[in-house]
Amino acid sequence: MSITAWIAVLVIIATIYCLIKRYETRLVLFTAGLFLCCISMKPMAALDQFAKSMTNASLIMAICGAMGFAYVVTHTSCDRHLVSLLAAPLKRLGILLIPAATAVTFFVNIAIPSAAGCAAAVGATFIPVMIRAGIRPAAAGAAILMGTYGSILSPGMSHNNFVAGISKMNVMDLISLHTPFSLIMMGIGLVGITIVCLVLRDNKPTAEELAAYSAKEGGAPIEKINFLKALAPLIPLIILVLGNKYVPALKMGVAQAMVLGAIFTLLVSWCDPQKFSKEFFRGMGNGYGDVMGIIIAAGVFAAGLRSAGLIDAFVTALKASKASNELARWGGSLGPFVLAVITGSGDAATFAFNEAVTPHAVDFGMQVPNLGSLALISGSLGRTMSPIAGVVILLSGLAMVPPIQLVKRTAVPMIVAVITLALIMV
Repeated sequence: MSITAWIAVLVIIATIYCLIKRYETRLVLFTAGLFLCCISMKPMAALDQFAKSMTNASLIMAICGAMGFAYVVTHTSCDRHLVSLLAAPLKRLGILLIPAATAVTFFVNIAIPSAAGCAAAVGATFIPVMIRAGIRPAAAGAAILMGTYGSILSPGMSHNNFVAGISKMNVMDLISLHTPFSLIMMGIGLVGITIVCLVLRDNKPTAEELAAYSAKEGGAPIEKINFLKALAPLIPLIILVLGNKYVPALKMGVAQAMVLGAIFTLLVSWCDPQKFSKEFFRGMGNGYGDVMGIIIAAGVFAAGLRSAGLIDAFVTALKASKASNELARWGGSLGPFVLAVITGSGDAATFAFNEAVTPHAVDFGMQVPNLGSLALISGSLGRTMSPIAGVVILLSGLAMVPPIQLVKRTAVPMIVAVITLALIMV
């Protein structure tokens, strides 16, 4: 490898360290990428990639539309109506409340792809219900955390749209491609967390745990559930599934479906249209700044790695290796997984990997959508067992337990899941 390629290796190590230390993700990725382009005498490569990523039309429409819809669903409390509707029949399940809560969260997370937003909506209702039903607070929080993997099947998830874009395929077709594997991972999570919670005797809370939690009130389900409000978060998903699979007349893009969902939400909630509009566009703006910002910065980082020659060296080494397919398989699964665990974010590692490595998948015996899906699923699995992930910290606050108590219950199932994923997905 060239000198700049070796410097790129050191920059990657420094970048990982900065992400672990919780420095601002976009700043870290952009700075690293710009630095590598500069030492490679190609500073414009970073700036050109920045401009290119800023104007990725399909990603901007999908991500901003989905975030705008998510904001108005929360603003109108439609997400709480959906959660309360799903929670009503589950109160008497005992220990089976744990996998049931995970499954419901998984389902809701498809409609509300933000892990933190989904966890806040579901956790505020389900955690008190589970604790009052005799489940330990840590297990209640962990059950919700396990279900926040559900966004993997959402057409509003940024990773699905990103991989679909580089694969030159429809986002619903990409989701259909990895759905069997995603559901297997969820099955492992459901069974795994139930077994772990049984081993830890999480259906027998101590008096001290119940006393500590009793001081926290609130989060009770909505008493009078409005079915139309409960339906609202699902409207875009229903439109996209019907349009792409069964009713061609309804076929449309993610952004269009999100707008129709927002209109339905406004009609059934009867809220102030002016405040509603402000929330929708605030969500769109935050979607661009928060989610697209990471994609843009990850693109600059990948441009730096390419300019330094590291990507070419990596691809050449894989092509020369007789086990290139195996190396790509394990690199695409364990790489994003480990980085997501230690940084608390599945976004940075997954976007960087899919931007830099996934387009070369054919060179070492894999298909672009398969390798991209492998990385995005692995990143989500890793985030689900990271003690510093934002959603973990949020749920630990709702359950009033340390974050490590939640991760202790999700770690083993997620490790089993990512190894299984690497073995079965090619």
